[in-house]
Amino acid sequence: MSMYNPEDLMNMQHCNLLCLPENYQMKYYFYHGLSWPQLSYIAEDENGKIVGYVLAKMEEDPDDVPHGHITSLAVKRSHRRLGLAQKLMDQASRAMIENFNAKYVSLHVRKSNRAALHLYSNTLKFQISEIEPKYYADGEDAYAMKRDLAHMADEVRSQEKRERGTVAERAKNSVKLAKQQKAQTSKIHPPIHNDSDPFSSHF
Repeated sequence: MSMYNPEDLMNMQHCNLLCLPENYQMKYYFYHGLSWPQLSYIAEDENGKIVGYVLAKMEEDPDDVPHGHITSLAVKRSHRRLGLAQKLMDQASRAMIENFNAKYVSLHVRKSNRAALHLYSNTLKFQISEIEPKYYADGEDAYAMKRDLAHMADEVRSQEKRERGTVAERAKNSVKLAKQQKAQTSKIHPPIHNDSDPFSSHF
């Protein structure tokens, strides 16, 4: 699993066409990729082929706290039930926190999509905020859902603190090791003291 690259966009779109009824023109993928390159991720198989992706963005609402939105999530049928969707969602949410200090993430899901509802509600702890009638092009209603990111933000900060501590400890150990090596070198090769004045001449 990795952050997307611009050359991945065509294959992300292909994965979308295979998996979902909600499809987007390529310019929409480019819009996400250019505006929020840190937020979209892909999952690949052992041959490097894209089998899943998450397309995400930040919402630009000056009247609300910083928050992200999952535009599209898809995993090919051959690679479902492997935890890829959860990992993609968590990675995108984490990136929203790290890069934009997001407080929550939102999404829309079809009322009839029971598998996605189970993932969002039970596994990822999204809450239904409202029902949006006829949200989809075919007239189906959508659940608007939100996931509070406060707990994940605490985990991110704790991990960053541990990593800073580890880096500081490594630096401290490196300095200590350098001093020990210098001391050992001094014992093996003691400095030569010459009491004679090199500028004096004896006749």
